[in-house]
Amino acid sequence: MNMGICVSLIYRDMKKTTRNILFGIGGAAVVVLLTGLWAWNALFSSPFDITETTYIYIRPMDTEDDVRQLLKTEAKARSLAGWNVVRWLTDFQPRTGRYAVEPGDAVLTVYRRLKNGHQAPVRFTLPSVRRLEKLAGVMAQKLMLDSADVAFAFSDSIFAKNYGYSVATLPALFIPNTYEFYWNTSLEAFMERMVRENETFWNGEGRNEAAKRMGLSHEEVITLASIVDEETANNGEKPRVAGMYLNRIQEGMPLQADPTVKFALKNDTLRRIRMVHLHTQSPYNTYINIGLPPGPIRIPSVAGIDAVLHHEHHNYLYMCAKEDFSGTHNFAHTYADHLKNARRYQQALNQRGIK
Repeated sequence: MNMGICVSLIYRDMKKTTRNILFGIGGAAVVVLLTGLWAWNALFSSPFDITETTYIYIRPMDTEDDVRQLLKTEAKARSLAGWNVVRWLTDFQPRTGRYAVEPGDAVLTVYRRLKNGHQAPVRFTLPSVRRLEKLAGVMAQKLMLDSADVAFAFSDSIFAKNYGYSVATLPALFIPNTYEFYWNTSLEAFMERMVRENETFWNGEGRNEAAKRMGLSHEEVITLASIVDEETANNGEKPRVAGMYLNRIQEGMPLQADPTVKFALKNDTLRRIRMVHLHTQSPYNTYINIGLPPGPIRIPSVAGIDAVLHHEHHNYLYMCAKEDFSGTHNFAHTYADHLKNARRYQQALNQRGIK
């Protein structure tokens, strides 16, 4: 074969091979580019079809599949392809908690949030409630706690003693306010926070000093405040009511507070206290026992507590609900004047058919 022909054939084969290689490299580059664009879109665009912050709750026994299902059902994820990519690159173990998914969040953002346990705190408003069983229910609605377990703990003397209280005085620990907790906060951690908040409350605004001047413990102030709160919802009247009860304590008179009778009877719906109710045998019945009851009859409001600490100084010893049912009271220094007020109120009850 002619040498020139051989060289020509070799050159042509080389060109073909080079062209094939270049086409192969170009094709691979296109594939890499498209794959990269797909991965970038999957990781950094938002697949969540939501218009406001959504929360997902991961429980202790939840698996990754459970988490993925939550993202689909709660955060309305159209696709979790990006999750699959980053999951392939890193290890993921579900961490218990409450997590936010924001509109526009990328999959990578949410993945990191869940992987690192960056929870969204819960705003918990501690209510002024009559019984700790009710508080247990509110806690269970907001936190990963069982209401029955919490209520049982609140009724346990050893549990209460761990925090410096008895079962009767335990309501005095809780100061109504709005706090932030993580959803999976344990009951023990919750109680420790309440102890700190209680100390902060009493150390502020001269409350410790005011209680000392009155010769009352924190628990006694709270107990009286709970009665004041039950007697009136009018914050402007509370210091006067508190002053009246303090006058009775100083005189050695029974408080004769109707709300304590309701508490003793465990009947908060009573609208009219009758003579038979006043003989109820209970340490909480302030008609037959001198002084304060063993503990608060509710978690009082801050306004109620401060009303006791900054009570009015007057000579009133008696109070009776006003006959206009305004929620306020007529006050009297003498029993004779009190009877007049009481008769007007009884007549108003009879006229309204309240039994």
